[in-house]
Amino acid sequence: MRHFCSYGPVNCKAHFCVQRKALIATGVQQLIGSPEEESGHYFTIWAPRQTGKTWLMRQLEQAIEQQYPEKFTILNFSLGGLRGMSFPEEQADFPPAFGRLIKRSLPEHPDVKNWDDFSQLFSRTEGLWDRPLILLIDEVDTIPLSLIDLMVAQFRELYLERETNWLHGLALVGVRAVLGIESQRGPPFNIQRSLKVPNLTPEEVKELYRQYQEESGQPIEAAVVDKIYESTKGQPGLVSWFGELLTEKYNPGTKQVIDMETWEELWEKARFVEPNNTVMNLIAKARVPEYQDFLIKLFANNNVPFSFHRPLCSYLYLHGIIKPVSIRQPNGKRSEICRFSSPFIQDCLYYALTDEIVGDETPILPLQPLDDLADVFAGTGVGAGNHFVGAIPCGCPPLLNLPALLTRYKDYLARLKDQGINPW
Repeated sequence: MRHFCSYGPVNCKAHFCVQRKALIATGVQQLIGSPEEESGHYFTIWAPRQTGKTWLMRQLEQAIEQQYPEKFTILNFSLGGLRGMSFPEEQADFPPAFGRLIKRSLPEHPDVKNWDDFSQLFSRTEGLWDRPLILLIDEVDTIPLSLIDLMVAQFRELYLERETNWLHGLALVGVRAVLGIESQRGPPFNIQRSLKVPNLTPEEVKELYRQYQEESGQPIEAAVVDKIYESTKGQPGLVSWFGELLTEKYNPGTKQVIDMETWEELWEKARFVEPNNTVMNLIAKARVPEYQDFLIKLFANNNVPFSFHRPLCSYLYLHGIIKPVSIRQPNGKRSEICRFSSPFIQDCLYYALTDEIVGDETPILPLQPLDDLADVFAGTGVGAGNHFVGAIPCGCPPLLNLPALLTRYKDYLARLKDQGINPW
């Protein structure tokens, strides 16, 4: 029987998976291009950690091999082996470590000692290939930004001289640096063609857990699957991690239904007991001093403006900590505001960072971080006369549930008292 997998590329033969056909088709179209263009595109594939970038890269390779047999040479390799390498910003020479990685990764193991040698790899007359090449390079963010700039400069030249080389389509795969956010040269290619790996949809999450139920014979209450999506917002690594915990470590027994009681235990353990690489990585990034004040503000304020061009926002967004949400202001205008990427990430960051970041100055929040006041705005009120249908005025929104609101106020006063604060 297959199982859930939350680390590394998913293998559909061994792991529960969804066939993201539309996403794969978009990537193939980008790499192959249209007949009128006579060439594919050079673009970036990006997303936060553990969202399926490497899986997508491998799916693109398989799809092109199946759809265009013998027409293209397809090569993929990773720059992950250069993680931590030193490369001064002012240096322009070809780094020997890069040359050694290319020699290991490319056919015929060419010796590449300078940028001219690098460009010649793709030459129609002196290169390594005899047909159009589709090149996929993973883990681009692991190399220094200055080296990314130099490498991309070579690819730009190759793109402009496509008639002399075999490089038909190129995808650079990474998290943030691959988009050229911090580069003075700007984005490596047309950023409008960048392909973001999206989170799973509610239907895709349901399909994963349907596969488990079908293969294991163990039922899972629909409300549990709904909770998994609502808590993670479909983040692929987290969806599968919850699947691992739910069906293995916290499974009440394969002959029992996985119900809401099981979910509630798992929800508690996932936030406070179980380690997760993705969560620990996000906490480490949130601890960077320059982002701490912003995050504290976000916990206490639900109207923080979002702008991709604001370094604080772009950093936290591209790493999967926040996301933009469109709202309509009272004046009718739309605006983009910051929200945490999911309730689970928000909760983990809150409990992991609050004391550490601000110490004795911890803000006493009027509301708990995940309180959406749903019961307060679902009040029915009390009234009489012809202006009411049941207990709600005709044509009017539901009244406030004042007891629920007052309960929150009393809880807030109690928190102030616990901290020795007199609100009066």
